[in-house]
Amino acid sequence: MPTPAEAKHRLFFALWPDDAVRKQLAVLSRQVCDRPVPAANLHLTLLFLGRVDSTARLCFSRAAGKVKIAPFSFLLDHYGGWARKRIQWLGPSAPPAALGELADALLSAAADCGFNVEKRHFVPHVTLSRKAKKPVEGALPTSILWCASDFVLAESVSSPNGVRYVVRERWAL
Repeated sequence: MPTPAEAKHRLFFALWPDDAVRKQLAVLSRQVCDRPVPAANLHLTLLFLGRVDSTARLCFSRAAGKVKIAPFSFLLDHYGGWARKRIQWLGPSAPPAALGELADALLSAAADCGFNVEKRHFVPHVTLSRKAKKPVEGALPTSILWCASDFVLAESVSSPNGVRYVVRERWAL
């Protein structure tokens, strides 16, 4: 008798804000966006992996454990948006080299697991709204300091109440 196909999980690597940064982001998103992303879902994606099975997840997890980047800080100080996708975001106007190095290291680690390498340029950002009517662009009056000391593997979990993101693993920088 055939076994049912193994469930796949929608996974991504991300920087996960601490409570203070999350609170600042949530306040800001409610000020700027009509339909803000729920505060619990705010994060900065480093690499979207897509739907993966347990074998791929294990490979990604082991590979992520080998990534060594020193902790770093950056300022979220710039609004951006993608009008066609109706995305409003907040990001650093001057991303630190370490942020790009972390994203590149995770991409390389994932490629070693057979992941198809992302062709798009990495744009570090926190999505504030996915249904922005007219995304705004420009400098944030008061920047938000984010001290990155770890990164996570998170899962996008769908439910009748919407999508929520759940941290599945965490690695120190």
